[in-house]
Amino acid sequence: MATDFGSAGMRHEYALINGIRMHYVERGRGPLLILLHGFPEFWYSWRHQIEALSARFRVVVPDQRGYNLTDKPGGVAAYEIDKLTADVAALVRHLGETEAVIAGHDWGGGVAWTFAIQYPEMTRRLIVLNCPHPAALRRGLRTWKQLRKSWYIFFFQLPALPELAFRARNYRAIERALRGGATTRGTFSNDDIRAYKGAAAQPGALTAAINWYRAAFRAGLRHADPTPAIPARTLLIWAENDVALGKELTYDMQQWVPDLTIRYIPHTSHWVQQEQPELVNKHINDFLNDLVEGPNPDQRSV
Repeated sequence: MATDFGSAGMRHEYALINGIRMHYVERGRGPLLILLHGFPEFWYSWRHQIEALSARFRVVVPDQRGYNLTDKPGGVAAYEIDKLTADVAALVRHLGETEAVIAGHDWGGGVAWTFAIQYPEMTRRLIVLNCPHPAALRRGLRTWKQLRKSWYIFFFQLPALPELAFRARNYRAIERALRGGATTRGTFSNDDIRAYKGAAAQPGALTAAINWYRAAFRAGLRHADPTPAIPARTLLIWAENDVALGKELTYDMQQWVPDLTIRYIPHTSHWVQQEQPELVNKHINDFLNDLVEGPNPDQRSV
């Protein structure tokens, strides 16, 4: 099943970085904007943003380590957060730049938050969609309410069983997660579902993706507060109908993110940039408007 979809003006490229071959798509010119996908996705989850944002930005969207057409090194340790952020830093350098606007959704948001902490000099701006700051997540996981929502994190620690569950009935769990989690009917077409199933069916991809959770559980949750503050201007876009992550995870974040703007989107699920693409594109364009010359195509009400 092909997972290298393209459209007019979009280029599929590869970069040899940190011992892996990383696939990414690129379109447009201007300030570098890197979009990082989550689980169980790949670059395609940003399809509605690539065309819209590439009118003013150089948009680069990788398949992150372990996903789709990017290499899938073996072992849990290969997916520790420091390696994931180092991949982003190496990609920026591969593209001939010293800094970038970093945007991420879901697990891509986790990488984006941590990248901004570890590589502040490379983070021109930070944009995160429905992923809490790591310290806010650690705080939230001390409550029974968030622990109940995050049950799947503990299920993913089991050997082999999560992979078997996702492969069952032609990856039906992926379809349920996407379509079942979306607030708006029709957010995902049959072609979209086939694309996500095809990416998950790439050899080694499913175990690699779940190893992100295993690595985080083994190492990430041991990180102690205080967490260094993020100096970059930051936009957090939060869809309020996220069944796995409560809105309260966005509260009282100033100690970690002093220059923070939050845009809440009601009646929208975790898959926010696919469910409300025009509104998400407007928020991103507005937030980055001062970085580029020329009119903002989204200066209109949505």
